[in-house]
Amino acid sequence: MLALTNARIITMEEKNYQQGTILIRDGKILEVGEQISIPSEASVFDVQGKFVLPGFIDAHTHVGIAEEIYQIEGDDTNEITDPLTPQLRALDAINPNDLGFKDALLGGVTTVMITPGSANVIGGLVCVLKVWGKTFVKMVVKEEAGLKIALGENPKRVYSEQKKMPHTRMATAAMLRQAFVDAQTYAKKSDRERDLKKENMVKVLEGQIPLRAHAHRADDILTAIRIAQEFGVKLVIEHCTEGHKIVNELLNAQVAVVVGPSLTSRAKVELGERTFETPGVLAAAGVPVALMTDHPVIPVQYLPLCAALAVKEGLSEKDALKALTVTPAHILDLSHRLGSIKKGKDADLVVWNNHPLDIRSKPLQIFINGEKIYGSPTDDVKISHNSSKE
Repeated sequence: MLALTNARIITMEEKNYQQGTILIRDGKILEVGEQISIPSEASVFDVQGKFVLPGFIDAHTHVGIAEEIYQIEGDDTNEITDPLTPQLRALDAINPNDLGFKDALLGGVTTVMITPGSANVIGGLVCVLKVWGKTFVKMVVKEEAGLKIALGENPKRVYSEQKKMPHTRMATAAMLRQAFVDAQTYAKKSDRERDLKKENMVKVLEGQIPLRAHAHRADDILTAIRIAQEFGVKLVIEHCTEGHKIVNELLNAQVAVVVGPSLTSRAKVELGERTFETPGVLAAAGVPVALMTDHPVIPVQYLPLCAALAVKEGLSEKDALKALTVTPAHILDLSHRLGSIKKGKDADLVVWNNHPLDIRSKPLQIFINGEKIYGSPTDDVKISHNSSKE
């Protein structure tokens, strides 16, 4: 059992604590509050008034499948031999020893969503991992958290160079629709043979997982919404670069968005209106907003910096923290485990030397599943094994 005491706790629930205690047992949060009795067997971490927050969640990365310092041997992001690859799983390409997992800790990021790239109209299944563990078995939180699709420039560019469909946005939409129609036909067959492509499409049709739609331009975002509504499937918009242009449409469609990467150059036409104002505009209107680094596009440890820059451009501090915690947990259908400091949730906790949206802040201690995996006893935290009451 562990106890974090004398903590300035931002729970991301209704109540915060200026001098709070968190009890941890078997990897879960046992209790959080003030004036909590601490069992004698607990190892006590006196954090001396430092901030404690839930571990951050980067809701869109390529950690482990796009290794920064390698070329072909470390790049498993896009299977560019076929524009329709729903049978692929990001999980099968992840290298748990990718340096990106360790880098995530520098930004207080304890959970990442990992997705195939956006070269294909349908790219494959995304997954959710904790950033600590020797194998994916220890790291995995959710093997199937959505099906990646891509609209706009990327599939056009990749396959027009190969002189294959799609050359146009028309073809991208048509191919996506046909894949759903084929899956509907497949689902109705009583004596069907296994088809991994169609099986994963059926998972979307049956509501088991959402579409995760790569879309920058406003018209591409609306195409994703239109197709999702045609087939009655759940949808999350990834990037949503021009989302500020279609706020009411996003609200009416009741979709969540993962915005970013914004700390980049305008490297392609679709990024012409990229701005850190977008998260604030959408959140203020009531659209559920999470933030992404799209690692390695932006290194994953700079997720809090992206949130701070969005605050500079109008996003409230409260909404910025929500975009790193409770909202991505909700989008990933993991609110029962992640995103806030609450009894019964995973003990993924970060002790900060200052408020995490302050650019000077850094994690001092990090706990994942109740295990201290980052920081040393000298980092402004006193450790004891004495019984006490806060």
